[in-house]
Amino acid sequence: MTLLRLTATAFALCLANSAAAQDTIIVQSTTSTANSGLYDHLLPIFEGETSISVNVVAVGTGQAIKNAANCDGDVLLVHAKAAEEAFVAAGHGLARFDLMYNDFVLVGPATDPAAVRGMADVQEALKTIAKTDAPFASRGDDSGTHKKEMQLWAESGVDPRASSGTWYRETGSGMGATLNVGVGMAAYVMTDRATWLSFGNKGDFEVLVEGDPDLFNQYGVIVVNPEHCPNVQLESAQTFVDWLLSDEGQDAIGAYEQNGAQLFFPNASE
Repeated sequence: MTLLRLTATAFALCLANSAAAQDTIIVQSTTSTANSGLYDHLLPIFEGETSISVNVVAVGTGQAIKNAANCDGDVLLVHAKAAEEAFVAAGHGLARFDLMYNDFVLVGPATDPAAVRGMADVQEALKTIAKTDAPFASRGDDSGTHKKEMQLWAESGVDPRASSGTWYRETGSGMGATLNVGVGMAAYVMTDRATWLSFGNKGDFEVLVEGDPDLFNQYGVIVVNPEHCPNVQLESAQTFVDWLLSDEGQDAIGAYEQNGAQLFFPNASE
């Protein structure tokens, strides 16, 4: 009788643990969404309504995509559209959806040694920085921001990696850490605006180049394909993505502000 009771108790615990696992999902995400505080705003709303717990792994977009492809997550939320579409095409994810956007900006010291302040063409600004050998701090980490930066350098006709270690410094770090390095060495940095607005160690740094359409920064969201990754908590993952894309989720994204400034602009319905 005692053995039967113990077995029944153990079985009940296994069921409880299984249910708990079904109610927890992992989101592989870019650092910009986490560093900005967006999840601190969104997740309490979602978790309060659904009882689904969301654990966020915040890394660079390239690493987040690798992690999701290796079945270390249920949802992918990043900002490198071509790489996201390739992830889906490879069978690693279900449909990709536009979620929200903001923009990238070029920040630098108030002294502006390359005199790029106010330039409307970001490629021209980058070429000017390279010509003057003004210091530039890059993430160098295959993140969405780094991918965009390298695209813009290529379009400007400059390969900054040829000057790695001189005026061009690759930190191999996240956005916040790279901004700290940039401020410390008075180097230009390309950053997403949300991280910049949330960043506390600005020193005398200012936004110097902004507004070029080429600085547009689109975020996408994807449920990891359970046929590729059988461990995916499909129902809970789909519930989270559906909520983000719903009017309520989109309104919650649009309502998030820092110091009176909106950080992300929802566009799932566009």
